[in-house]
Amino acid sequence: MSPAYPRALMAPDPPAEVREIVARLERAGHETWCVGGAVRDALLGQVHLDWDLATAAKPDQVMSLFRRTVPVGIEFGTVGVLDRQNTMHEVTTFRRDVQTDGRHAIVEFGVKLDDDLARRDFSINAIAYHPGREEIRDPFDGRLDLQRGVLRAVGRADDRMREDRLRALRAIRFAARFGFHIEPETWNAIVASAPHLARLSPERVKQELEKTMEQVERPSVALEWWRAAGALANLVPSIADAPRERFAALDHLTRPAGGDTEAEKHATLNRLSMLFFGETEVATARATRALRFSNADAGWISALAQSRNALGDDMDAALWSGVPDDARIRRWVASVRRTRTHAFMTLTGALWRARLASHPNPEVEGRIAPLVGHAIQIAFRDPIELADLALDGEDLSAVGITPGPRLGRVLQALLDRVIGDPTLNTREDLLELALSVAGD
Repeated sequence: MSPAYPRALMAPDPPAEVREIVARLERAGHETWCVGGAVRDALLGQVHLDWDLATAAKPDQVMSLFRRTVPVGIEFGTVGVLDRQNTMHEVTTFRRDVQTDGRHAIVEFGVKLDDDLARRDFSINAIAYHPGREEIRDPFDGRLDLQRGVLRAVGRADDRMREDRLRALRAIRFAARFGFHIEPETWNAIVASAPHLARLSPERVKQELEKTMEQVERPSVALEWWRAAGALANLVPSIADAPRERFAALDHLTRPAGGDTEAEKHATLNRLSMLFFGETEVATARATRALRFSNADAGWISALAQSRNALGDDMDAALWSGVPDDARIRRWVASVRRTRTHAFMTLTGALWRARLASHPNPEVEGRIAPLVGHAIQIAFRDPIELADLALDGEDLSAVGITPGPRLGRVLQALLDRVIGDPTLNTREDLLELALSVAGD
């Protein structure tokens, strides 16, 4: 549910470690403020661990004041300062852009805080907080936009998008994440940026997709904005015309909780896989390679997409007509493969729920969870792969079926029989069947 507007804002309360960093810089005579996403999220009452600081100190002055620092971006004025909890906070010299190529900027130091805030992307990210004086600096009315639920560029929206084309995608992610609407001038600038988005590196585009899956409760909103703005057609053309229900299905998949556990990684990968779920293996492999997915993730996503492409119509018909028998489910699972069944059925269930959200059918809805659970159970209980057979090639060789293509065909025929009736999976029954099949 979207929050009610206007909403009340909270008072920022940086942790003690951040206050200590600010205090040390200011004792040395360097004006310092908390800035960026942590201030924004604190005002919204959300937890944000990475507090960034903007300061009048130059990078070498910052490094001289703290024992543990990391030169994360000296050329841009940024030094990472590690606090007592080993959390790194980026401390960046007040700066302004003097030249930009649409992605990277040449910056000038020695400016004031308001100049630094003026170079930021959106009003909600251009708010500074001074923990010592409990003072907020908000020259672009970012708090008002937070209260009324508006995503608005700082200054002229076209200028901000030209300075950094990634801002078009960031705008969509922020708006979808917070349930905001995008102010018209900013939206028009996003649309105007779409033809230029191909200049972004594939890694940054993939990163934006990942952040959307991780941070946004309802990713379908963001993906439909990508599509409406023309970003999808320019960046991932293979899914620019994907069915609306596929993007809607993203909202029915578990959102990663923000950790780095295997379960969180699987939840993110499931959402990314849904983007291509039903595309051909070739098209998906081409798109995931272009986005610089790892070979393992690209192969996983492509295999799931192809399985849905091949089985989708049969599975949909089976669910809508009643409860499919176990033999039919085993054939689906055998095609998908055991290790991918859990993810495949999770995505399929989400797709079904998305379809039923627009065309309700309580009877069909009630079949989804039992069918998904039963298919996963079958995958790990029943014989569905050659390795599950009660005999192997050596057993067949012993009865005169010599190694070669013929032996492979016999094994596959035996598996097909066993998938239909698992009670046949005994060595004696399979040997008898093998001799019969081999003699045909």
